[in-house]
Amino acid sequence: MNIIRKILKWLLRALLLAIAVVLLAWVAIVVPRSYYRRQAAKPPSAFIVESAPVIALVHARLIDGTGSPAVDDQTIVISGGKIVALGTSSATAVPREARVIDSSGKTVIPGLGMMHEHLFTTSSSIRAAIHHRPELLQQSLAFPLMYLAGGVTTMRTAGSIEPESDLALKHDVDTGRRPGPDMFLTAPYLEGKPSSESAPYYYPQMLQLADPSEAATSVDFWSSRGMTSFKAYTDITPAELSAAISRTHEHGLKITGHLCSIGFTEAADLGIDNLEHGILVDEEFYPGKQAGACPDFLQALEYFDSQLQIDSPQVQAMMRHLIKHHVAITSTLAVDADFSGAMQTLDLMNNRELRVLGWRSELMYRMIRRQLEKHPLPQLLTKEMQFEREFAGAGGTLLAGNDPTGDGGTVAGYGDQREIELLVQAGFTPEEAIHISTANGAEFLGQASRIGTIAVGKQADLLVVRGDPARDISDIRKVELVFRKGIGYSSAKLFGAVRGLVGVE
Repeated sequence: MNIIRKILKWLLRALLLAIAVVLLAWVAIVVPRSYYRRQAAKPPSAFIVESAPVIALVHARLIDGTGSPAVDDQTIVISGGKIVALGTSSATAVPREARVIDSSGKTVIPGLGMMHEHLFTTSSSIRAAIHHRPELLQQSLAFPLMYLAGGVTTMRTAGSIEPESDLALKHDVDTGRRPGPDMFLTAPYLEGKPSSESAPYYYPQMLQLADPSEAATSVDFWSSRGMTSFKAYTDITPAELSAAISRTHEHGLKITGHLCSIGFTEAADLGIDNLEHGILVDEEFYPGKQAGACPDFLQALEYFDSQLQIDSPQVQAMMRHLIKHHVAITSTLAVDADFSGAMQTLDLMNNRELRVLGWRSELMYRMIRRQLEKHPLPQLLTKEMQFEREFAGAGGTLLAGNDPTGDGGTVAGYGDQREIELLVQAGFTPEEAIHISTANGAEFLGQASRIGTIAVGKQADLLVVRGDPARDISDIRKVELVFRKGIGYSSAKLFGAVRGLVGVE
């Protein structure tokens, strides 16, 4: 009987311990998550700190987005959501009724116009990891706040997995019910049937096209629903891509592509407007490439890293061909860096991204990072940077984006800032990197008369940054105020409302 009592006593203790652990987990995870969900769901007014009828930013350093050098001691007057006066502080009159913001020691740049954004991220699903089938997770709650907090005032989503959710979110932002950037939405992916069962980019959430007519029908349908862009994905066939391009252009819209089965040169001949990620996904140079099929992803990356040379005649010919056909390239160096296996020291020093990741997403991120670092591709990022620098230098249109996927640590807002840092690391001046991330995006979207640079008459989409990004590009991380249509949002409040939410929704 004594033995039975002892066993029952230990079982009771184990039960109480298990209950205590569950309660502690609930207090540590569920309660804070519920709190931050409520914070993130607050209306725009909760994050607005400047909303006077007339606002004057005085004594600011100005980087105007044109690529010109920074100029000091400038005054910008905002009224009615637009820039109404701009010039040196000594010569620019400040209206008596203006709310004056002393911007000494700070830099004003245009709101970022980023061209490869998503309203989803890499899922931390254990089931997906076990079966090696990556999944994507919608982030309609956290990401709009994070984009705006990072300085993104205009964005193009580069592919959708929940299009109705994207459309509803855009409506809420446009009508002032939710804070967020101006969104130019891309329809669900135009994806073909996978080349093999082990296709590297296969996502079960993407509908596979049956034939070219279905590609055209999809463009018709989603353009009627309000989507303004289309994106071809890795296994699309040449016939399907041709049909999609033709129908997209009939609607007066543009189409981009993250391609694999089709090389960049062929895509340019078919009439595509934009290509994502740069040369590291252009498989036309891979010796094992078969027509209309994706090669093995890792083998192709290893070939790119170890053998392909950017100054080779065939790569230079492809580059000239894209420029001749006016095909833009979207730089996504922030996510490209994930696959290089390089340590993300810039991010991990401050643990910025880790603060917004849910606990399961953080665990998954650390696991993926360890795996990527075991198989580094040391030349991958350097070669992509060289390609982008030479492409832009030869007259090509280079856009910039974040692509918040990869290892799960590249996220909205923070990743966009890191993209600009990496453009400078690639050899662009800070002013050029900002030009790529503002004016070029506005021009591609057909919005250059309204946004993209700082000038009288343009929409007051502005960032107030502590420090001088022209001298130290890492100051691009020190965004204090984000003006969208002349309304000033606190970056700290926006980022502070999403702790632990990424990868949760």
